[in-house]
Amino acid sequence: MHDDPLKILVIDDDPKVPWILSEGLKEFEIVSARDGVEGISAARDEHPQLVLLDIKMPGMDGLEVLSRLKEQNSGQEVIMLSGHGDTQHIVESIRLGAAEFINKPFDVREVEIHIRKVLERSLLKEENLKMRKRLSHYEAQHRMVGDSARMSDLKSLVEQVADSELAVLIRGESGTGKEIIARMVHALSGRAEQEFVKVNCAAIPRDLLESELFGYEKGAFTGAVRNKPGRFEIADGGTMFLDEVGDMPLELQSKLLQVVEQNEFVRVGGVHNIKVDVRIVCATNRDLEEEISQKQFRDDLFYRLNEITLPIPPLRERREDIPMLVDYFLRKYTQEYKRDFRPLSPEALRFLQSQKWPGNVRQLENLIKQVVVRDDEQILYDLLETKPSVDDPLGPLPPVAGDEDGTLSLKKRVSRAVEREERRLISEVLRRTNWNRRKASKILEISYRSLLYKIKEYRLNETAD
Repeated sequence: MHDDPLKILVIDDDPKVPWILSEGLKEFEIVSARDGVEGISAARDEHPQLVLLDIKMPGMDGLEVLSRLKEQNSGQEVIMLSGHGDTQHIVESIRLGAAEFINKPFDVREVEIHIRKVLERSLLKEENLKMRKRLSHYEAQHRMVGDSARMSDLKSLVEQVADSELAVLIRGESGTGKEIIARMVHALSGRAEQEFVKVNCAAIPRDLLESELFGYEKGAFTGAVRNKPGRFEIADGGTMFLDEVGDMPLELQSKLLQVVEQNEFVRVGGVHNIKVDVRIVCATNRDLEEEISQKQFRDDLFYRLNEITLPIPPLRERREDIPMLVDYFLRKYTQEYKRDFRPLSPEALRFLQSQKWPGNVRQLENLIKQVVVRDDEQILYDLLETKPSVDDPLGPLPPVAGDEDGTLSLKKRVSRAVEREERRLISEVLRRTNWNRRKASKILEISYRSLLYKIKEYRLNETAD
């Protein structure tokens, strides 16, 4: 499985135990520690693949050592050793994350069987994790939907900077997909197999944000009964994504600057510097330059986080991507909710392209989700209902490509004129029938459903009269 022999750390106050194991397990490298404090240090410095840990030791017992090892998040599997066969110890060991439990005295061959079983299980878990990460990276890359000029430029820029170590600042309105871009940066970087850790600086209360980011030491405050690693420690070797970084309290920004500049920090209540290797990606919908002028954001931190900027255009500035986004969300949610796939009509797509989308892609996604669940595209018009203008009781027709700058072809101009006449006629019949839609459909010689569709398409309502 490895070129070098697998390293096993034995933490036991009985010196005969590591000696017996080193004599009986020649293909493994056995290192040993005589007590819990020495064992925790060895686990951090020796980087063993597996730990054999005795429960009964003077001073710090095996259960506390196990808890500390899991807090270090170093990834080793732990097999517990005990000469007592105490059921309570077995249950507590499993709860704390032990992989196996072996009673003393033991046979070396029995220990070898347990070791191989745990290592094979660990290897399988590692491969599954890598597979899931590769899948999530693939999905991250393909969720950046759109082939407009603005999105094509953005994709190209992401691909150029992803494999660098530059700090990235993603800027855009709420709902534009900043996290998707952050995950794409991670997926295309050399850190793709490592952790992607997200912290939303606006969602965590400011008095908890520091301990969430940097962790805390036992006794740092009431309720801190054990050491807890922060998100930066968890992200070591990978990418830290600070969402809504513009909402970070000013007093924490200096500590973040220390991490950015020196790759180290101190836990809450701690005294020792902790070194980390992380790539920092940030996102914000705030105007950070304005925040700096208002003394709400540090300018030195801004320049360190803004080594490269990735601007995401709002949906209203890339309307040509809406049909592709609609198709993506339709396929996604018809599969998720086990519905039959039904594309939207050209009229519905044109209507969607005419909207302002203050909630951007997130608003569109939520809308399509409702269309799929309710299996009715007509609700688009109810959920996005717009009032007619004061100047024109009927309001303007939804624009189409080329409408704004007067470059409509003759065919499109004729089609537009027909639509305006159709709209005027339907509005007149509805007014004469006092908005009796069934009577109006008979007069117009169209189906009731078609009339409802036209009412929605042309944004007609009773208050327009």
